[in-house]
Amino acid sequence: MKIAVHCKAFEKEKVPVIQEIFNELRANRVHIQISKLFKNYLEREKLNFPYDSVFQTPHQLKDTSVVLSVGGDGTFLETITLVREVDVPILGINIGRLGFLATLSADRISEGLQMVFDKKYTIDERSMLRLESNTQIFGSANFALNELSITKRDSASMIIVHTYLDEEYMNSYWADGLIVATPTGSTGYSLSVGGPVVVPHSSNFVIAPISPHNLNIRPLVVPDNCKIRFEIEGRSKNFLVSLDSRSLTVDASIQLAVKKCEFSAKLIRLEGEKFLNTLRKKVNWGMDSRN
Repeated sequence: MKIAVHCKAFEKEKVPVIQEIFNELRANRVHIQISKLFKNYLEREKLNFPYDSVFQTPHQLKDTSVVLSVGGDGTFLETITLVREVDVPILGINIGRLGFLATLSADRISEGLQMVFDKKYTIDERSMLRLESNTQIFGSANFALNELSITKRDSASMIIVHTYLDEEYMNSYWADGLIVATPTGSTGYSLSVGGPVVVPHSSNFVIAPISPHNLNIRPLVVPDNCKIRFEIEGRSKNFLVSLDSRSLTVDASIQLAVKKCEFSAKLIRLEGEKFLNTLRKKVNWGMDSRN
């Protein structure tokens, strides 16, 4: 069995947790791959964990059984960009804070990995979105599990995002920005600006304005088989475009559109894990003393 591990920078007090993961893998005679980014970090920090090989491209994961994302949700989103369209499921081990995507807690590592070895899990396929633009601003990593966001820069004045749904004019958002979220992303940035929670396997996108200046504008749920196109204007000629946690500055001449990505993210859901349980536990959804 071959298992890959990706991890970002972590505090020194997390070293025993990381060591436990490698110990469990080695004890079960797993071939351990680590990402080139993780290897670089270990060398820089002079840390030594046992591994057998290093992967740098998605192609090098083709015969891998599982990818472990060790960190928080940010690490999980970065892991998605390393796996891309390769048909390998990802298990998130949470050594961060919230851990909505990284669901295996640090105190259940041994138990959770044993479930992986015993194949006591299901594959939870999550839809993603893909950004189209007249210049390849994100290169081949022009996809996102959570959301696309278009926002003003710093303290610049509001922007106007003219939005078209399958080339039909929908609305002009006078706002600090606009978010297009997947069902997975509906519990992230979109939720924080008043968007609805959408259960994971719904075939929808959520379009949610950020601090809209049109008080009668509310988040909108649209089918994910449509194409959403944007034209941006404002006093400032530069704006921020983000895919999950990756952001770039663009100018008003750029042409942007999003549609459903042709491949999905494959998340490992261990036995007993349920979306609604996670929702109640992680974001206190529906918390009421009467319940």
